[in-house]
Amino acid sequence: MDLITIDFETYYDKDYSLSKMTTEAYIRDPQFEVIGVAVKVNNNKTEWASGTDTQIRLFLQTFDFHEACLCAHNTMFDGAIIAWHYNINPKFFTDTLCLSRSVDGVEVGGSLRALSERYGVGVKGTEVLNALGKRRDSFTPEELSRYGDYCINDVNLTYDLFRVLGKNFPKKELKLIDLTLRMFIDPVLGLDTELLKKHLTEVREYKASLLDAAGVDKDDLMSNPKFAKLLESLDVEPPTKISPTTGKKTFAFSKSDKGFVSLGEHFDPEVQKLFEARLANKSTLEETRTQRFIDIASRGKLPVPVRYYAAHTGRWGGDDKINLQNLPSRGASGNTLKRSILAPEGYSLIDADSSQIEARVLAWLAEQDDLTTSFTNGEDVYKKMAARIYEVEESSVSKEQRFVGKTTILGAGYGMGAVRFKEQLKNFSTDIDLGEARRIIKVYRDTNDQIDKLWRAAQDILMKIHNGDKGALGINGLVCIVDREYLSLPSGLRLHYDDLTSTTTDMGVEYDYKTRRGRTRIYGGKVIENVCQALARCVIGEQMLEVAKRYKVVLTVHDSIACCVPDDEVDEARSYMESCMRTVPKWASGLPLDCESGVGKSYGGCI
Repeated sequence: MDLITIDFETYYDKDYSLSKMTTEAYIRDPQFEVIGVAVKVNNNKTEWASGTDTQIRLFLQTFDFHEACLCAHNTMFDGAIIAWHYNINPKFFTDTLCLSRSVDGVEVGGSLRALSERYGVGVKGTEVLNALGKRRDSFTPEELSRYGDYCINDVNLTYDLFRVLGKNFPKKELKLIDLTLRMFIDPVLGLDTELLKKHLTEVREYKASLLDAAGVDKDDLMSNPKFAKLLESLDVEPPTKISPTTGKKTFAFSKSDKGFVSLGEHFDPEVQKLFEARLANKSTLEETRTQRFIDIASRGKLPVPVRYYAAHTGRWGGDDKINLQNLPSRGASGNTLKRSILAPEGYSLIDADSSQIEARVLAWLAEQDDLTTSFTNGEDVYKKMAARIYEVEESSVSKEQRFVGKTTILGAGYGMGAVRFKEQLKNFSTDIDLGEARRIIKVYRDTNDQIDKLWRAAQDILMKIHNGDKGALGINGLVCIVDREYLSLPSGLRLHYDDLTSTTTDMGVEYDYKTRRGRTRIYGGKVIENVCQALARCVIGEQMLEVAKRYKVVLTVHDSIACCVPDDEVDEARSYMESCMRTVPKWASGLPLDCESGVGKSYGGCI
């Protein structure tokens, strides 16, 4: 297969640009114009073309994209242009931006400029800065020639980076990059405009009703000093905190501040009304995302923007300012946004979720054989945990006790302490005292002694990484240390801990590593959380490739896969998907996998 490296240069101005707009909106906008394009086939000389849309189309048709792999830096952009504007569908897509995230980690810069400097393949030019606000016919021949040289250089840099980053890159991961990019470049899903418009009206009316109930103006509610005065008028001392940025005392009014959250439980209902009104009106996410969906629907199908290797653990993430990874499923808005995402006529959506995959991976990785066996046999592990906690027969476990057992299994597996466990239960309206929380955590650790040992083994692994020693972690040494800054994974990719450093404290040796946000503390339990999430992602990735052999994968969210299937194949497709998601990878022998699936004409309607 030929490798065709490509880069489009397009019109942009102060307001019409990718810094102000989503990729989808920018490319589909009437203002969109291709200034020129550079194309390189394998290692041949890079060609530049500029002209009318028809001339660009004829130029692109001289290349056999249909049997080639298209490579760009940020292929979501260039791939969408060539597919949406020129109706060209390459056989395969790859992307140096995606490759860099997995090879270098997500904590370092991934721009073409940064990567070119990091790998010493050349220097990115600056000619694009001179193109601000200029249509193609505004360029002089000399300016257009310089722009062409700039574009050619970008293509050559991208090609050289692919040769470096793609060397020994796992083939399955290359296929996952292609699959991920196609969710956006080859959209099939529709949007229910009427449902979205109704939802937007309801969200705005709900916020207005909270303002009315609180008897305040929105401006007074949104301003921190004015909100503080409203609290003082009700004899409430405004909660404060020390700002991590300035080091000075400031109001603790963010939705995660404990002092602010406590206002929602204040004995005075007027204070509660202020809290609810502030919380709802401060959040604009629901409105902006709903409006963005409406706008997308006016332009065409829904391109699904999913970022490959977005998280430290390799998991996919949201992209293009709509983040389909965290659409609400409950609450005042219910799952309206999910229900607005529609299968095309004659098709249905199947959403299959890998059941309790992190808890299953943890039990298997730690060789906690009794828990692994319970998962394998389909036993109710939450009820079994609750029976241990409350010292009752499993048949006598109440619904409330089972919930505590579930929270324990899903929450305590990474070394969570009693204080945090108590807070987690309280978030779900289950209140216990600290002594009871300590007792439950002790029961969990005594019951799952192999998991407890795995945390300590992971702490030792941090020491080995720091010292540059070799080592292995988990069942059969599944995760191995390769270098000072990362763990290798069965997928062939890495779990990075850049610039890992140690500090000796009264509590012992503590470790932290470098991230874009500063230094992040890391410890044995957190390593195991990272590893379990990374291994779960490896499993889901392999399963996704199997599903894609027969059906169009349209979205992945955490541990689930959604695909689009013909209506007359729903039963067969559902059975096939469940079979794929219960198939254990070769490297994970003995891992007890299971799944749940739903079918619907909309994403939110999959039941």
